[in-house]
Amino acid sequence: MGKITGFKEFDRKDPSYRSVEERIQNMDDFICQVSDKDLNDQASRCMDCGVPFCHSEYGCPLGNVIPEFNDQVYQGRWEEAFETLFSTNNFPEFTGRICPAPCESACVLGIVKPPVTIKNIEVTISDKSYEKGYMKPRKPSFSTGKKVAIIGSGPAGLAAADQLNKAGHKVTVFERENRIGGLLMYGIPNFKLDKAIVDRRVDLMTEEGVSFETGVHVGVNKKTDEILNDFDAVILAIGSTKPRDLPIEGREAKGIYFAMSFLTQNTKRVLGETIPEDEAILATGKHVIVIGGGDTGSDCVGTSIRQKAASVTQIELLSKPPVDRDETMPWPLYPRVFRISSSQAEGCERDFAVLTKRFVKNEAGEIKALECVRIEWDKGDGTAPPKFNEIEGSEFSLKADLLLLAMGFVHPEHKGLLTDLNFEKDQRGNVRSDERYATNQEKVFVAGDVRRGQSLVVWAISEGRECAHHVDEYLMKRSSRLLQKKGSFLSEEAS
Repeated sequence: MGKITGFKEFDRKDPSYRSVEERIQNMDDFICQVSDKDLNDQASRCMDCGVPFCHSEYGCPLGNVIPEFNDQVYQGRWEEAFETLFSTNNFPEFTGRICPAPCESACVLGIVKPPVTIKNIEVTISDKSYEKGYMKPRKPSFSTGKKVAIIGSGPAGLAAADQLNKAGHKVTVFERENRIGGLLMYGIPNFKLDKAIVDRRVDLMTEEGVSFETGVHVGVNKKTDEILNDFDAVILAIGSTKPRDLPIEGREAKGIYFAMSFLTQNTKRVLGETIPEDEAILATGKHVIVIGGGDTGSDCVGTSIRQKAASVTQIELLSKPPVDRDETMPWPLYPRVFRISSSQAEGCERDFAVLTKRFVKNEAGEIKALECVRIEWDKGDGTAPPKFNEIEGSEFSLKADLLLLAMGFVHPEHKGLLTDLNFEKDQRGNVRSDERYATNQEKVFVAGDVRRGQSLVVWAISEGRECAHHVDEYLMKRSSRLLQKKGSFLSEEAS
């Protein structure tokens, strides 16, 4: 490392946020970046550790070579840092903004001091690559003559498309919505990921030769057989989009929505699309209850606050996590500790170990309250899933005008495409594949949440890259110099 004593000399310094009062007035990004000098100091904190767990399986599914690009940033060698980072991560402009940074949880320095600000260094490298002109279209210099269809334009589909295009294949991405990006476009609010950043990268991929077709719902308005006949290989990257429901008494009440319906509609509104008045889902002036304590629930909180909700309460079935690691989450595992997201810090009431028993309607059939009870968890001896018991006499109610279910996703949508081709599924309802990411259907592969279940964007990108490797082998009938998770994607012809 360029400055092996940096971790002793400098404390961790994160970017600051605009004030709550200012940032909740709009849907814009509110992060205030550190100065170049401070970023240089932060990069110097990376230790010359013997085993850099930050880019092990515990830290980064993509295998980003973090110590190397940290050193290059410290040395001011930005173009080299760009080449290092983009050799393993197709979209650091996305992961550097929305990834929960398991790399930092696995940072060796984090054992004794606050870890290196890896996530912020990553996004700064990406942003500077555009500012300085390093990031520009790189069209493949050859063509294999093979055609690949990718169904779904989320992070897994985009990563696979980027890789296969670089390998010289003709790639077409089909998206059922009217904008490219999937979860990146519609599932994440603008204040966390500005859609101009997504569009910028899609435009660059278009210049590089990737074709995008929107408004195409394969299996609905485009025949599945047509795709299979027209392409040499097909990748399913349709995500895990079937939300987990809460089918209790009163579920039919008006004003109860899945989180993604709320978030998607808000993004469309921000992007200037017209939402019919009778379909509008708005938190304005309402008492909002969010059921689910994850990132999606937090996004609902921040969005509701910006829509000027009267109040926002977030409840979770699980117990409140501990503030620090305990024996159940040893380093370098990503710890489930108590965290307060930027959205939750903006004015949200949170409650844990709460079970919703019944939705209460008013005379118009609209949600007006939740009847709940407090629970305690019995972890047992660890050989069976933990169970909970209701605490006698702990019943209470919560006022609600708008209820958002943010309890995760169970599996991909089965009706349509998956039913048409009779794909085999695993016990969780995801599409089954072998070690080559191949399905039971000839020339059809699968990547991302549709295969592994809901997960992080960084895992989706990793899956897209590895699936692309296997598709390339399938098409070319040989093993190319295409690395899977760690390293650049180069074919033998390109080399």
